[in-house]
Amino acid sequence: MKSQDILSVIISIIIIIAVAILQKQSKVIAALISTMPVRAGLAIWIVYAATNGRKEDVTQFSLSVAYSLIPTFLFAVAAWLAARAGMKLGGILISGYSIWALVAGTIFLARKFLGLG
Repeated sequence: MKSQDILSVIISIIIIIAVAILQKQSKVIAALISTMPVRAGLAIWIVYAATNGRKEDVTQFSLSVAYSLIPTFLFAVAAWLAARAGMKLGGILISGYSIWALVAGTIFLARKFLGLG
């Protein structure tokens, strides 16, 4: 297992514990911690290291990360709307992941067939 993989797991565990503890104190702080771009930062670091910092590769990957934020944001909006509508956890997650998959697939196809980066 690579050091980046181990670090990613450790940071993820710390974030889960922090959210579990802090959500009792402040839902806003817990939400901010849960959406920290830790995995994106680690992924950019891995791509940077794997490509010896080649600008084109790092730039392309960073753009892909930026595009990927759109379905993630819409996941959160769909989950919020489902929770507001009184859905149980299963419905909330299905709503969020359905929107995420639809938008992620649309972005992937648009990028592939329309050459959007």
